[in-house]
Amino acid sequence: MIQITDTISIDENEIHEDFIRSSGPGGQNVNKVATAVQLRFDVRNSPSLTDDVRDRLVQLAGRRMTENGELIISAQRFRTQARNREDALNRLVELIRKAAQKPKPRRKRKPSPIARQRRLEEKRKRSEKKQQRKFDLRNGDL
Repeated sequence: MIQITDTISIDENEIHEDFIRSSGPGGQNVNKVATAVQLRFDVRNSPSLTDDVRDRLVQLAGRRMTENGELIISAQRFRTQARNREDALNRLVELIRKAAQKPKPRRKRKPSPIARQRRLEEKRKRSEKKQQRKFDLRNGDL
């Protein structure tokens, strides 16, 4: 079991890992060893996630989500398979933790009367300035 938060934990069987050849550093090793990790997690069918966490996770994942509801995380930052695997798993955990946090509800606010008065005063000054420019152009002044 992978513990994400106090209430969310994911069974390791829900995560599927594929190892592929990595681009980047590694010298001759790059062409021989499959060190990059492609981690797949089925968000849509996961029993570990609640509906609201699932919806936020889909939103956060963006292009990393497939049409089938699978989240794909690729890791090839490191030269070893073990470190790339750990990196991909950490990124998945962080993404789910971020999705588990409920967004702070937005409260509508009205501008204060003083702020409203200040805004109208600035608009009036700007308008006068532009009217003055019109007047100057008619008289041939610049």
